[in-house]
Amino acid sequence: MRILRILAARMCGIALLFTFAAAHAACPPSALASLEKPGMGVRNGIDRGVLWRIERDGRSSWLYGTIHVGRGDWVRPGPAIQKALAQSDVLALELDLHDEATARTMGQPADPALLARMLSGERARRLERQNTEACVPPGALSKLQPILQVTALAGLAGRADGLYPEFGVDETLAVSARNSNKPIVALESAAEQLKVLTGGTETEETEQVDAALDELESGKLRGQLKELADVWARSDAAKLARYPEWCDCLKTPAEQRLMKRLLDDRNPNLADGIERLHFGGKGVFAAVGALHMIGPQGLPTLMAARGFTVTPVLTDAQAQTAVPMPALAAPSPAPKAVRGGRAAKGQRGQKGAPAAAAKGGRSAKAAPAAKGGKAPAKGKVRR
Repeated sequence: MRILRILAARMCGIALLFTFAAAHAACPPSALASLEKPGMGVRNGIDRGVLWRIERDGRSSWLYGTIHVGRGDWVRPGPAIQKALAQSDVLALELDLHDEATARTMGQPADPALLARMLSGERARRLERQNTEACVPPGALSKLQPILQVTALAGLAGRADGLYPEFGVDETLAVSARNSNKPIVALESAAEQLKVLTGGTETEETEQVDAALDELESGKLRGQLKELADVWARSDAAKLARYPEWCDCLKTPAEQRLMKRLLDDRNPNLADGIERLHFGGKGVFAAVGALHMIGPQGLPTLMAARGFTVTPVLTDAQAQTAVPMPALAAPSPAPKAVRGGRAAKGQRGQKGAPAAAAKGGRSAKAAPAAKGGKAPAKGKVRR
C-alpha cells in the first residue's frame, strides 16, 4: 500500500515539529544551510499554488491550496498572494504548529505499552534503518505515536531535492501573518488530525506503519513528492485535479479509504470553519493543503454549494515572473491559534477589496452540499 504518497501530500507539516542538523557529509543540509547554496536564498516573490476568491454578502475571502514542504526561494509569497493576504482579516490554517497546545499534543509521547507492541522485532529494526538513512538522531522520534514517526520521515524525503518542511507554504504564510499582527485561526485540532492519521484502531495503525516502511524502503516517495511540488509551483490546477490518476496511491480499497478519510471526510468541517469566520464579518485567507481543493467534495465546490461565488485567481499553469517585493521583517511572537473558526479576542476586522477576477470565466451551477451539511444556496463557480 502506497500510504506515504498520501500522507506526504497531506501531513508533512508534522516534521516541522522536529529540527535535525546534518549528522555527517552524506546527510542533506539543514533547511538553513540549504540557503547558502549558490542561487538559493530568499528572492523576489513569485505567485505559486492555486488560489480562489470566494464572495458572499458583499465580502471577499480566499481559498489557497498549499503544500506542506517548500524550497528556500519559495519563502516570499508572490504579489497576488501578498495582496489577498493583506486584504484579509484573518489567516485560517488547518493547524498552527507554533501554538503551544498544538505542538504539545502532536509531540506528546505515545503509550509505552503500545510502542512495545507495535515497534518490536523486525518492524523496529526497519524503522531504525530509515531513521539512520534520514539522518535522524537516535531516539529523536522514538517516543511518538508510530504513525507520526513514519509521517515525519515522509516529510524529510524531499530534502535531497531542496524540499523542506521548514519552508512549507503554510509555515511561511504564518510568518507573514505574524509580521503584520494578523490573527491566525486553526480550523482543526491536533487531536482531530491524530485521529485521522491513526485510523482509530491499533490494527489499522500497524498496517499503515508497515505499508509506510515498505514505501520508504522502495525510494519512490521522493520522486512523487517532487512531482507534486512541481505541479503545485506552476499553479497547474488541471493536473492537480487529476492527482488520483497519477499519484499511484489509490489502487487498493485500503488506500481509497485512507484518502477519503484524509480529504473528503474533513472538507465539510474545514468549510464550516471558513463559513463561520466569513459570516462573522471577517475576510478569511484560508490556506489548506492543495488536495483539499480538488474533486466534487473539494472546498471550492463546497463553498459554492453554500451560496458563495467562487472565482479562480491562480489556477492555470503559467510562466511565472518575479516582481520586486519589500524585505521580510523578523518573525514576531505567534498569536495563539483558535480552533473552530473563532477570531482572536480583541482583534478588529478590516474591509478587504477583491482582486481582479480571472478573465473569460463562465458560471456553472454549484454542486450539491456534502451529506449532512447545509442545504445548497445559490452560488456559482466561475471557470
